[in-house]
Amino acid sequence: MEAKTNGPSVNAGRVMDGPTNPMVTPLLTDLYQFTMAYAYWKAGKHNDRAVFDLYFRKNPFGGEFTVFAGLEECIKLIANFKLTEEEISFICETLPGSCEEGFVKYLRNIDCSDVEVYAISEGTVVFPKVPLLRVEGPVAVVQLLETPVLNLVNFASLVATNAARHRLVAGKSKMLLEFGLRRAQGPDGAISASKYCYIGGFDATSNVAAGRLFGIPLRGTHSHAFVSSFMSPDEILERSLHRSDGSSTCEDFVSLVQSWLSKIQWAKALGNTVGETNQSELAAFTSYALAFPNNFLALVDTYDVMRSGVPNFCAVALALNDLGYKSVGIRLDSGDLAYLSGEARKIFQIIEKEFGLPSFGKTSITASNDLNEETLDALNKQGHEVDCYGIGTYLVTCYAQAALGCVFKLVEINNQPRIKLSEDVSKVSIPCKKRCYRLYGREGYSLVDIMTGENEPCPKVGERILCRHPFNESKRAYVVPQRVEELLKCYWPGKSGKVREELPALKDIRDHCIKQLEQMRPDHIRRLNPTPYKVSVSAKLYDFIHFLWLNEAPVGELQ
Repeated sequence: MEAKTNGPSVNAGRVMDGPTNPMVTPLLTDLYQFTMAYAYWKAGKHNDRAVFDLYFRKNPFGGEFTVFAGLEECIKLIANFKLTEEEISFICETLPGSCEEGFVKYLRNIDCSDVEVYAISEGTVVFPKVPLLRVEGPVAVVQLLETPVLNLVNFASLVATNAARHRLVAGKSKMLLEFGLRRAQGPDGAISASKYCYIGGFDATSNVAAGRLFGIPLRGTHSHAFVSSFMSPDEILERSLHRSDGSSTCEDFVSLVQSWLSKIQWAKALGNTVGETNQSELAAFTSYALAFPNNFLALVDTYDVMRSGVPNFCAVALALNDLGYKSVGIRLDSGDLAYLSGEARKIFQIIEKEFGLPSFGKTSITASNDLNEETLDALNKQGHEVDCYGIGTYLVTCYAQAALGCVFKLVEINNQPRIKLSEDVSKVSIPCKKRCYRLYGREGYSLVDIMTGENEPCPKVGERILCRHPFNESKRAYVVPQRVEELLKCYWPGKSGKVREELPALKDIRDHCIKQLEQMRPDHIRRLNPTPYKVSVSAKLYDFIHFLWLNEAPVGELQ
């Protein structure tokens, strides 16, 4: 299956389709957004032009990078933001006190035609303090967007980052399958996880609904229940199987499997280590191969991996080979995965030599069973023969960290910069409408992200630029970039007439994410003790931040 194209489509007069989840409506917000909207309207401030930044303060999972995701769903929400009469009635009934008719009329006319959204491309590796989205528009409308936009970005970015971390530990050559549907936090958690794990570098999902919605490749075979549901080969009624080229038919595939099992049991190269295997398991494998001869992958740990599962798989795989089919491989769902994968590989290699079957020794081995970053890292250190990982619970639930912690802060209103102060410096916001750039060095790696005031000149290649820490006076460095990339692009221009960036296909976002990780210096993305990535401001913006800080902070008085 190919990943579907996201982005605008004409549908019933709308600019683009609505959010994937129909529950994402203007009511998916906190009550105080509507109470503030009413208060803004009463004060005559509802149309004041406001600028908000959406960003996070700390990278998740103890790492030093985050993958930005959720932008497409945000734009779909904004493109279709309109309150129905029923929703307006509910809001008026819910608000404390009485709701004036003028406010009701205002709510009827609310949309995002006066809103502009600038964002970093989805799938980009991002860092604390740098705005992921900048939302401009009438203050009341933009505040109504705050909660749903945070909801759409927080989990999406968290799970995409979790997936990217698993990809980095597993390595480029391994296939990663997302198996988390049954353990995810409800249907939306499952659908979102499948989508954003794919963006983060996973290859496929078991989630059929996500496969249909997003075109993500689907993978899945059978469970232990399928294996244990068989009692003996006598239960298999339809025993014939056509050759792969259709030239002839094997009338008794079950007998062919039994003959190959006998050959394996007597093979000298295996040292007579294969004895009697579980015949009900063999029946299950044979039945599954008859149903899916081109996609035969067996779960081999229902009874005994090495004494039964692997030999039974080999017997069925060799019988399929006689008819021109190539088996996919085995799945291990329990036990010592490093040891069992190694022993299974040895048997595959022996059979390849014993029976002259090219590439049988490279038969794929998939491992599952509550895998996580630590398990993958341990397997790498122990040495293993696993080709593919099926990962579920720890991946989709983001077990290692519950939330990313994105925030949505006012940075300018009516062209007046605003700052949010705190005794905790990490919670001090960076004021004013900003432009954000990524500066790259000679080796192609990104060196630093820098924020500047909107009207400052763009950093130039080969030009010496002073990059300053936003709050620490002593942290500063000159950078001479070899490439400059502007990060914020216009994804929703409203009626401003500006050119809008198109929303890319899901696979293109995934490819962008993988490329982004390749452009990061390895020490920034390593699992243990990663080096913090530098986020800076221009000298001019640094001076302005501290001027505004001193101007807004009340002066204490000692008595």
